[in-house]
Amino acid sequence: MSDTAPTPEPEAKTEGGREPAAMSVRGAAAWAMVGQYMSFAIQFVSSVVISRFFLSPAEVGLFSVGLAAALLVSILQDFGLSRYLSAQPTLSREEIARCSSVAFLFSLVVASVIALTAWPLAQIYHQPALTKILLIISSSYLFLPLAVVPMALMARSMQFHSHFAVNVGGAAVQAAVAVSLAWAGYSSLALAWGTVGSAIARGLIAQSLRRAPPWPLRVDGVKPVLAFGSRSSLLYLTGALGTRSPDLIVGKLLSLTAVGLYSRAVSLSDQFRMLIAGAIGSVFFPAFARIRDRGEPLGPAYLRVCGGYSAIIWPGMAGLALAAEPVVHLLYGPAWNGVVPLLQWIALSELLFILFPLNTDLPILMGRMNKLMVVCVVDTVMSLALLAAGARWGVQGAAISRMAYAAGYVLLYARFLHDITQFDWGEMAKVYARSFVATLAALAPLSATYLFWQGPSQIAMPVLLGAVALGGVLWLGALVLVRHPILREFAGIFARVPVVGPVMNRMVRAA
Repeated sequence: MSDTAPTPEPEAKTEGGREPAAMSVRGAAAWAMVGQYMSFAIQFVSSVVISRFFLSPAEVGLFSVGLAAALLVSILQDFGLSRYLSAQPTLSREEIARCSSVAFLFSLVVASVIALTAWPLAQIYHQPALTKILLIISSSYLFLPLAVVPMALMARSMQFHSHFAVNVGGAAVQAAVAVSLAWAGYSSLALAWGTVGSAIARGLIAQSLRRAPPWPLRVDGVKPVLAFGSRSSLLYLTGALGTRSPDLIVGKLLSLTAVGLYSRAVSLSDQFRMLIAGAIGSVFFPAFARIRDRGEPLGPAYLRVCGGYSAIIWPGMAGLALAAEPVVHLLYGPAWNGVVPLLQWIALSELLFILFPLNTDLPILMGRMNKLMVVCVVDTVMSLALLAAGARWGVQGAAISRMAYAAGYVLLYARFLHDITQFDWGEMAKVYARSFVATLAALAPLSATYLFWQGPSQIAMPVLLGAVALGGVLWLGALVLVRHPILREFAGIFARVPVVGPVMNRMVRAA
């Protein structure tokens, strides 16, 4: 956010006492980004090690089918509590206790549903090993209530340094468990036990930093929580069907190997997107809540968010698509060559998906839940229909369908988000034009290297890294040349970082 972005009051009081002093939006974004980068690095290294040395695409595909099925049910786990707590002007200890109790009760529901569907799903896919995988994954949800409410309270008070500890600690334990068991020969079960280790670690760390235990149970006065949570869960269910069922569809229509390749491409794309910009998304909901509470217009702030996302994600995802072949060969080896064309299509689809960010957060914040649910249902039907149609032409057809879905997504959400934020269409076009110029500058060195020197299948790693580094320099230069508004955000976030802060300030002045 820029200089005019919201910064919360130094202290936020609740009826149950005084919360820790809240940090600024930029400070929160910095902590969130550092935590995301470290979590990403841990998860990324562990996935590379497991895929390259221990598990085959079919083994990864088996776990992906089980995890996708579990995640469809897990939307009940949070039950909208994070958004509910963040949106409340004041909170009492009694309200926090009620939310903790609801989180615990719904974790039991989620764990039970996953366990009960384990055997039937294994029969549908003719994979007996799915039963044990789903039973292990179901046990992880018994520990998640320990983290749900504490992390929501941390986000509400903008205490993202605590989020850092929870996320990094959970990622480290998950990686250690998964790699150790994969090395010991546990196959797909290693990944399942890693989810249990992560859930336990996150819960224990969160409780140590911000105690909000789900006991003793308190169910009096939970009607507002349940009313908000039921609507949110219905909304998230439609989203989960669109984002978490592709592995189930590909697995049923094609094969476990196809699922392994497809899920690895999606995972690599998602991890890379989260690495470059995903962490700061958690900061925006409480930040926009403060703008709403002050009665200020959302449009200017939303344009800054759009500019920030496009300036960072566009060159990153386009670069990943361009470098897909050498990246996959380096990380996963020849057994995963089939990931390359899938990764290219999926990474390119992200260029369209981020055109209108915060597509569920802002409607929830502004009380547009009913309209949002209708839009999400259309979104989900479109996603699944296009995926099923694309899968008829194999796993590459499934990946290509994501581009068609992304185009439909833009048409579906553009007017809806404009009605909510009232952003200026002309200003948005200018922001995206500047981001497009910066993206072209970032891709130029690697494109020239492919064209005049070493192609994607022959490029040496030092040459690839050099082209990427030069692209980064040209990207920054282009941001200055086009006077991109994200430069001011960078200057604010890195103001206190030695060397980097003064350099960013000079760039802002130059622009």
